Amino acid sequence: MKIGNIDLGDKPVFLAPMEDVTDASFRGICREQGADIVYTEFIPSEGLIRDARKAYDKMKTSEEEAPIGIQIYGSDPDAMVEAARMADHATELVGGHGCDLIDINFGCPVSKIAARGAGSGMMKDPDKMVLITKRIVDAVSKPVTVKTRLGWDDKSKIIVELAERLQDTGIKALTIHGRTRCQMYKGEADWTLIGEVKANPRMNIPIIGNGDINSAVKAKECFDRYGVDGIMVARASFGHPWIFREIKHYLSTGEELPPLGVRERVALAKRHLQLSLDLKGIPTGVYEMRRHLSCYFKGLPDFKETRMRLVTENDPQEVFRILDFIAEKWGGTIISESSSVYGL
Repeated sequence: MKIGNIDLGDKPVFLAPMEDVTDASFRGICREQGADIVYTEFIPSEGLIRDARKAYDKMKTSEEEAPIGIQIYGSDPDAMVEAARMADHATELVGGHGCDLIDINFGCPVSKIAARGAGSGMMKDPDKMVLITKRIVDAVSKPVTVKTRLGWDDKSKIIVELAERLQDTGIKALTIHGRTRCQMYKGEADWTLIGEVKANPRMNIPIIGNGDINSAVKAKECFDRYGVDGIMVARASFGHPWIFREIKHYLSTGEELPPLGVRERVALAKRHLQLSLDLKGIPTGVYEMRRHLSCYFKGLPDFKETRMRLVTENDPQEVFRILDFIAEKWGGTIISESSSVYGL
């Protein structure tokens, strides 16, 4: 599969862009664990053009993360185009690797974003969505991709026709989340329309499926049943970045890897924490690891008290000591997948 000139190989597995999750430390860990491509957190176009520090910081990437996409969102066409130009020149603006592609977020269902007509709020105005996409494609040199949903609600699942219109703007790939905006993240993702888009003989760009990929078996099923070119993993990666290695192994061998041992999880969590500290310092590097650390050991018996210590401690050295304690106390424990359900 290729996005422009970016060769991702056969059946690539993507890390989804997620606000407050896919920062540089987590992206690096996921790439190490087998993710074929990663994305920044989504960046507000208005924040970029106003020179907001937080928005600028999100554009900072490294060679180790490549290939990487910078994802932007917004509802104002002029602001979106200018933000895309800035992402296109991220290396000159903030240093580092920059990006290999620019992704447009037409999928975020969060009310504060969708209510302003951004993210999946754009599903109510597909003409504007297509206009913005076309203008961005024409304004930048990097490949442009789009991430979106099936439609606004069950009565307006417009993705099959919309996919053709987006392709006509010149985008190089399309990611579809198998829910409507009104579903948010409830219920099961419906992949049937994703498969219909892929089966449409008029479509010739890669189609990436997203929604409820929470195991290697589910990943293979989606490839086999719906014929997508790639799959994207989102919530199932929380505290479980090795899911990419599990999926890649299963796709190539047909065999499931055994559950990752507690000591291996501790070693990975410590490396992840150190990356977060190196990039963000104290206390931010500790605070922003909590959402991950709370999931690394999901399913351990009698873990509640230790978990509370792990996600409330402010001193990084004490967090490292707690992780060592976990390895010592539970090192021989096997966490089964049935007791540790990711991404749901």
